[in-house]
Amino acid sequence: MASPNNPRERRPRTVFRRLDGILLLDKPQGLSSNQALQRVRHLFRAEKGGHTGSLDPLATGLLPVCFGEATKIAGGLLGARKAYETVARLGVVTDTDDADGQVLRERPVPPLTIDAIDAALKTFSGRIQQRPPIYSALKRGGEPLYLKARRGETIEMEPREVEVHAFDLLNAADLLDGQLENGASPNLRLHVECGSGTYVRSLVRDLGELLGCGAHVAQLRRLWVDPFREPRMWTLAALEELREQAGERVLDACLLPIEAGMTSWPEVRVNAAQAQRLGRGQGLRGPYPPRGLQVAILDEQGRGLGLGDVDAEGGLHPARLFRWAAFTGGHIDTPHCP
Repeated sequence: MASPNNPRERRPRTVFRRLDGILLLDKPQGLSSNQALQRVRHLFRAEKGGHTGSLDPLATGLLPVCFGEATKIAGGLLGARKAYETVARLGVVTDTDDADGQVLRERPVPPLTIDAIDAALKTFSGRIQQRPPIYSALKRGGEPLYLKARRGETIEMEPREVEVHAFDLLNAADLLDGQLENGASPNLRLHVECGSGTYVRSLVRDLGELLGCGAHVAQLRRLWVDPFREPRMWTLAALEELREQAGERVLDACLLPIEAGMTSWPEVRVNAAQAQRLGRGQGLRGPYPPRGLQVAILDEQGRGLGLGDVDAEGGLHPARLFRWAAFTGGHIDTPHCP
């Protein structure tokens, strides 16, 4: 018999269902990406779900969540270009390189000009070598580094190449007007556009060192992820309210179709007979462009069938196909946002 004092036992068990689509979640501060994923997965009752690139608990903003067959394209979205707005707090260094960590040291902030800040920011543009934070989800020996760091283990991080498309100053008002109170640390508001594997925390940390005072991320918000450049994001609160007031069918209308996440791949269209052949695991003779690349496979009506690989001779081979790829005349109902 369930104990009335245990809320977990009183909570009704979620009955999951097959659901396909993409949710553009506005992740709240304080939740890990996996915690946010599980919240919306239970809210939508989706059998299968995954997110396309972690956000730190401190961070807010766009976290694309893939349900069902959309998880088959999630890996490709992980490497997409992303944009952030961040607040860098100067003069304070933390062990996690953000405001959630313990302060390691504080230093005075030297007099800085806009020109000096811009010059420092430019050194981080392009392909650069970056040392990831030791408190990160990167794995070593099958274990996330943040677990090792929490145990006090010594971790040596090797620099790796990342690409930074933009690192720009948006605002430095409190640094320049001299109106800080009670010894507060000045802030820089920054815009970042970067490729896969780039840590904004590391950019801010290294910028602070270059400026001679150290720095950490005080705020971080992800603005967009390719191909969702102008996302209509949904907060957890809005989704929960919609579910309660309007029901599950209206909630499902918040999902984007899988095809919305496939626009970053070159497109190849096939007819029904070719789709059936691919669905049986067989390749198609080409030539299909572009050779040597992965492509999005669509049917003649523009419905996504999955991902394929084009070989050097132009032959098309199935890579990750959706469950309906081998069937013609069938219909998968993937709701769209209103």
